[in-house]
Amino acid sequence: MTPALFSDDHFMTEALQQAKKASDAGEIPVGAVIACRNRIIAKAFNQTERLNDVTAHAEMLAITAATQYLGGKYLIDCTLYVTLEPCLMCAGALYWSQIDRIVIGAPDPKRGFSRIQSPVLHPKTKLMTGVLAAESQVLLTKFFQRLRT
Repeated sequence: MTPALFSDDHFMTEALQQAKKASDAGEIPVGAVIACRNRIIAKAFNQTERLNDVTAHAEMLAITAATQYLGGKYLIDCTLYVTLEPCLMCAGALYWSQIDRIVIGAPDPKRGFSRIQSPVLHPKTKLMTGVLAAESQVLLTKFFQRLRT
């Protein structure tokens, strides 16, 4: 296995850049990056408004890009870095992708998968939360404040 060249903060910073792109486009600022063996293989941000598609969440778009890059449907040895806790739909897709690891920025107590009592992630998937959570939360708070004014 390749030694870690970059930290979780490094990849989450890349996901935050994607979230900023979403915000600039008028989308809920969620960004996702998938890294495999310390290399970014997919980047995405929410595009539900632009694509008029309720499934166009950053995680879903990143999963699709990563599987196309790898040429297979499983994301073994891959890590998803996402600025906001995935919803149940995205958690289901992550389950089926058999992703190795998920690193989450801010929690989503209203719509996040963790509010469901039964496990929704693949049993082999490792989970880390709170990486650059404050930065992720600031983006979300500012976005929704702008919507309200």
